[in-house]
Amino acid sequence: MQRRHFLRAAVLGAGTSVAFGFSVTRQAIAFPALPGPSPYGDLLAADANGIMLPEGFTSRVLARATETVVGTNHTWHSAPDGGACFADGDGWIYVSNSEVPLTGGVSALKFNGAAEITDAYPILTGTTQNCSGGATPWNTWLSCEETDRGAVHETDPWGVRAAVRHPAMGLFKHEAAAVDPDREVVYLTEDESDGCFYRFVPTTWEDMSAGTLQVLTEDGSGLAWADVPDPAAGTTRTREQVAAAKHFDGGEGAYYRAGTCYFTTKGDNRVWAYDAERDALAVAYDDEISNPPLTGVDNITGTAAGDLYVAEDGGNMEICLITPDDVVAPFLRVAGQDGSELCGVAFSPAGDRLYFSSQRGTIGDSSGGITYEVTGPFRG
Repeated sequence: MQRRHFLRAAVLGAGTSVAFGFSVTRQAIAFPALPGPSPYGDLLAADANGIMLPEGFTSRVLARATETVVGTNHTWHSAPDGGACFADGDGWIYVSNSEVPLTGGVSALKFNGAAEITDAYPILTGTTQNCSGGATPWNTWLSCEETDRGAVHETDPWGVRAAVRHPAMGLFKHEAAAVDPDREVVYLTEDESDGCFYRFVPTTWEDMSAGTLQVLTEDGSGLAWADVPDPAAGTTRTREQVAAAKHFDGGEGAYYRAGTCYFTTKGDNRVWAYDAERDALAVAYDDEISNPPLTGVDNITGTAAGDLYVAEDGGNMEICLITPDDVVAPFLRVAGQDGSELCGVAFSPAGDRLYFSSQRGTIGDSSGGITYEVTGPFRG
């Protein structure tokens, strides 16, 4: 209890009496989120796809690794990972990374206004271990390589323009990217046990080919950003180049909304909230509580209602939500796939469809990956 009380008051960084919660309006300190009832109610028995959902929600299988996507000529990739949705007229596009070593890449599913898949195709090839990433306001997908000196590749969800590698954004074990259009920067997480939290400041907004890579630092005076001397990590890893850099235990997903970047760390099962307006940092969720509903934190996304959705790598194979009232509860659970992980959480542009993947499916191997869609009365 003492540690929980400490965490609720833990706002690190520049001194301020104003706290920041998940809601758009900033009110009293409420971090970290604690277990409570889901706004959607309890999970029901698993459906025909093995998905346990609240009442009123349904699931469907969209694609299976190594199999042709129905109605197309495209073979879906193994080890599906991070993903995002992009509006396309009356329809939309869902992009999905492949975390397979040496081949990696990104594929896309194209939907019409009736939610029917009309096409599937690759938008990035020839990379390795593409883990997560981030969507940009100018409708591209930043795909991140989770490997030593991995790079960020900017891709076109429509598959028309060739993908572009952006070494200026740093060469390290990338996990996710979250675009902050208010400050015109991109936040980046690093999947190392002593990884860092970075931001890339492009020379020209919407052009990631040149700019300054910075790392979050912490000393007696609080938080600050320092330039990384050698983003290409020619002789020294980026996380080791700045002495005051603040280290995080296994950076995972990242999501930006309304002045705050939320990101997860798997080594300590935490969700963090970086308040970009005040250079402040808080622990938004920590699993060191009694019967934590969320463990193995990984990919993260959010909704217009202010809810955050966090996928589990392991745990109970759940996607949990964190409400603006700082309540954490399961939203869905995948049964019979304990050897897998959930990832690629993303909402359709209308917010009424949730996409995600089980990376290794029922067989516990990357070739068994499955990509799903969930529909239902999501909060608007």
